[in-house]
Amino acid sequence: MSTSSSLAGRHVVVTRPAEQAGKLSGEIEARGGIAVRFPVLAVFDTDRPEALQAAAAGIDAYDYAVFVSPNAAEKALGTICASRAWPENVVACAMGETSARAIAGFGVAHIITPQGGRFDSEALLERPEFTPGAIRGKRVAIFRGDGGRELLGETLEARGAQVTRIPCYRRGRPDIDAGPLLDLLARGAVDAVTVTSSEGLRNLLAMVGAAGESALKAAPLFVAHQRIAEEAAAMGFADVTATAPGDAGLLAGLEARFIGKDR
Repeated sequence: MSTSSSLAGRHVVVTRPAEQAGKLSGEIEARGGIAVRFPVLAVFDTDRPEALQAAAAGIDAYDYAVFVSPNAAEKALGTICASRAWPENVVACAMGETSARAIAGFGVAHIITPQGGRFDSEALLERPEFTPGAIRGKRVAIFRGDGGRELLGETLEARGAQVTRIPCYRRGRPDIDAGPLLDLLARGAVDAVTVTSSEGLRNLLAMVGAAGESALKAAPLFVAHQRIAEEAAAMGFADVTATAPGDAGLLAGLEARFIGKDR
């Protein structure tokens, strides 16, 4: 972990779910910044557990198992591996490095991730294993939250794969006090806001409400994907930076903005 002062005195809002915010917050604080934890997504057990239980019992029948997020990996593998080891014939697929680490934590050895430094459905679909010729006739399980983007599943089906979508958690808006963040916004003390999903961005706006909307939209916003940046611009955010993916990308974007500049 860096011990530089590149973010000295900067208030940086971290909107990751509470259980996933520790690493980014710690990196900000190691650089002298002040991490303002304000989770905009909460993760709950699925209210349709039978689909996950059926997938756990029949996981050997699949060729690939895709985990769309760390939450999907934790929830799904917690159920699957509670009573058995991961089958060696099933290739685990992670959208990014954080998900891959979560999968590996359950003893899964064969994990593939997108290539080329991008971590999204589009990048995963570019892997040679998922070309039309290679994936046709294969069985793919997609472990995800309730709802979400359909691009991955629909594209794999169009390429001839048999796809099963398995909800293993549900997302919601946390019930937390927005007062401290509203106070910082009102004082112009928020130097940066980090957001890692479009759903989280929408929740953030709803959680600060009309009282904080103008100040929030004027604050520098750092997002981990160009798609989120485009949605933020359409919402009226004035200062949006799309960074490289993950915590490392967000940190690099923050440092590029603030290093060497007076507070």
